[in-house]
Amino acid sequence: MTNVTPKTFTWPIRIYFEDTDATGVVYHANYLRYFERARSEWLRARGQTHQKMLKDFGAVFTLSEMNVKYLKPARLGEVLEATVEVAETSRITLTFAQTLRRPEAPSEVLTRATARVVCVDAVSFKPRAWPAGWLAA
Repeated sequence: MTNVTPKTFTWPIRIYFEDTDATGVVYHANYLRYFERARSEWLRARGQTHQKMLKDFGAVFTLSEMNVKYLKPARLGEVLEATVEVAETSRITLTFAQTLRRPEAPSEVLTRATARVVCVDAVSFKPRAWPAGWLAA
């Protein structure tokens, strides 16, 4: 259940008991997991994986910055949509804009985040340029 458009990718997220606190509300740190899963599935939908990037190019990408704004709570049993959009690219970084929302009310954003990832050499972990043609794909 993905929606791949030139701009926005969506991925379903189900809220399980293990995701919540005693009140049935999602624990704040779990939103980071949801956003990470959506970015990984965005990559997979484009024919790439973290393992493929490592094997083919000797590169990996690592999260260098994450900003999260919590607007409304997500609750036990809900099925939500995590969105991913590429907001900015550079020679060595990608910045993603992400949201978590209810599918029946897509304009109602529960959580908003930006995530910046850096392409690094898999051995030295020093920043390096994205592999040729990788960003275009």
